[in-house]
Formats: sequence, C-alpha cells, structure tokens
Amino acid sequence: MRSSDQNNPESKIFVGRNVFSWAPKVSIVIPAYNVADFIAETLKSVAEQKFRDYEVIVINDGSPDTPAFERAIGAFREDIVYIKQPSLGAGAARNTGIRHARGEIIAFLDGDDIWMPDFLASQMIFLGRGYDMVYCDALQFGMRSATRKTFMEGAPSNGEVTALSLLDYSCNVITSGTIAYKSALERAGLFEPERNKAHDFHLWVRMAKSGARIGYQRIPLLKYRVHLQSLSGDSVSRVKREIDVLGRVKRSIDLDKSELAVVDGMLTRLQCDLRIEYGKAYLLNEDFRNAYLSFAEANSIRPSMKLRTITWLARLAPRWLLNHYRTRRPDEIAFVPRSLPMSNGD
Repeated sequence: MRSSDQNNPESKIFVGRNVFSWAPKVSIVIPAYNVADFIAETLKSVAEQKFRDYEVIVINDGSPDTPAFERAIGAFREDIVYIKQPSLGAGAARNTGIRHARGEIIAFLDGDDIWMPDFLASQMIFLGRGYDMVYCDALQFGMRSATRKTFMEGAPSNGEVTALSLLDYSCNVITSGTIAYKSALERAGLFEPERNKAHDFHLWVRMAKSGARIGYQRIPLLKYRVHLQSLSGDSVSRVKREIDVLGRVKRSIDLDKSELAVVDGMLTRLQCDLRIEYGKAYLLNEDFRNAYLSFAEANSIRPSMKLRTITWLARLAPRWLLNHYRTRRPDEIAFVPRSLPMSNGD
C-alpha cells in the first residue's frame, strides 16, 4: 500500500502486506541514512525478538544510498512500514516515525545497531515497573578500540535519572536501547525538528524536566556499532556536539540554579576537552607548534599536573609524545580526526 504523509506531502509511505491491521503494543522507529551495509542485520535482529506485538517503521531520511538501501531491505518490505522523505535530519525522521506510530510504546533503534532477542521482552517488563522511559546497556563492536567496553563502562549511569544527573553525565542514555510511552514523548515535545546535533539528549532532559520517570537496566541487551560514520563522529566532532547541545539546553530549557551551575561547569570542561582533542589531532599530523598551543590552552582553562606534563612534552619532545600515544595510548587517538585547519581554533 502506498500513500502520502499529510504533514509532509513530499514523503511516501509503503505499508507491507504483513503489517498488522490492528494497533500493536509497540512501534519500533528506525531512522535510516547511509546504512545500506547494516540495515539487513538490524531488521533481522528485530524479526528475532521474542516479544512479538510490534510494528516496524523505517524512515529513509533522503539517504544518498537509497538504491542499495532498498535492495538491502527487500526481504523485509512486506513486514514493515517504509517511509521515504527528503533529508531533514535524524530528529525529524524519528518524529515522523512517532507521528505514524500506532503503538502506545515507542522503541528506538538506529539502522546500524542490533538488538539481542530478549531486548523488547526484557525492556517491556522493566518499563512496567512504573517508568515512562527505560534504557539498557550495550555491547560495543566495530572499531577495535571500542570492543573492550560496554556502553555503560565508558558512559556510566549511576543513581536516579534526573535532569541534573543527565546534565552532569552521571546518567547516559543510549538511544537504540530506549523504549518510552508515546504520550511521555509527546508531553515533552518530541525531538527537535531542526537538524541539530544530540537532539536525543535534549529530549531526555526535557522529559526529565516534564516529570517523566526514567529508569535503566545494566544488562547489555543490544550491540552498538562503533564507526567513524556513526552519528557521534570523530573525537573533535563529539566534543563540539556536546558543547552545542548544552548551549541549546541552557538557552531553551527552564533550568534551576543547580542545573545552570552544572551546565556552566560542563561547558568549561568541554572547552578544555576540545583543545585536548585538537592537540592530539595536530600531534598526529606532526603540526607540533599547534599541538603545543592547543595543549597549553587546555591547561590554561583547567590546569592540572597531567596537562602541564603533556604541554611540556609537546613543546620539548613532541616526537616522543607522538610515539607514546601511538604505542601506549592507541585507544585515545582511535577517533582523533586526521585532518584539521592549519591553525588552532574552535
């Protein structure tokens, strides 16, 4: 079946013949952009779920790999709702999926990640303990440096999930491990429709501020694919993304004094982190002068013995420092971009 979206006349909707005619309990929303190489494995993991009362909504967000993508989903077309729309960004694509969802519960999955067979069954039971939204841990795979840790080992969740614990990174949500009541998402205003970075983080903070009860399981129930083309990008892009979203949070959400203080402190820390990542990138490019300047600027923002030592080495023994990162700290430079402007800046 083919139809158009009244909210977006340029989009097209294809409903597979095997899609339930009645409203399911769960709607799985999968935004897709340049994931032709991975989408079949993602959809296979959905088909293998032990919990069966769901529909699958795949949103092709104007992806440049559409011909290959449509070949890749060919075996699943009759089992999914497939929406094609102009490229509007992942947040807008997820909103499209939510808008068309018939289930009272929304499960989010990126088109390059993989659920384990127990994911929906386990998360549905956990959600039923009085939560509005829950997320879980994930095994990381893909790039070699990421395979040693689960998501929560690198980005932990400790204590109650509140706006404050989200803002100070005490609690970290992985979107592909998240399910939530549609009504709670709508009450918080859904994802930012603009092409913004970290639009999911912005929504989680708004949900916490709106009174949503958010919980998490430490059980790894999905496999999170780590690669440079993923939404997080390289190390410099990741830090810039965090600076950008915290700035938007500060401007657009009514924060209390303690929350504002946390945001300001995090922004200072992130400005330091950005200079450190620039320093590593310049070092890898053997631009030793700008590496030294970047590390020195980081130390001026947040002075520490470690940064003073790195700055000293970058000035007096840059090749030794470069070799140290390559041989002793390869994980720290795995995501550092290999090209940057010829002069330091943010």
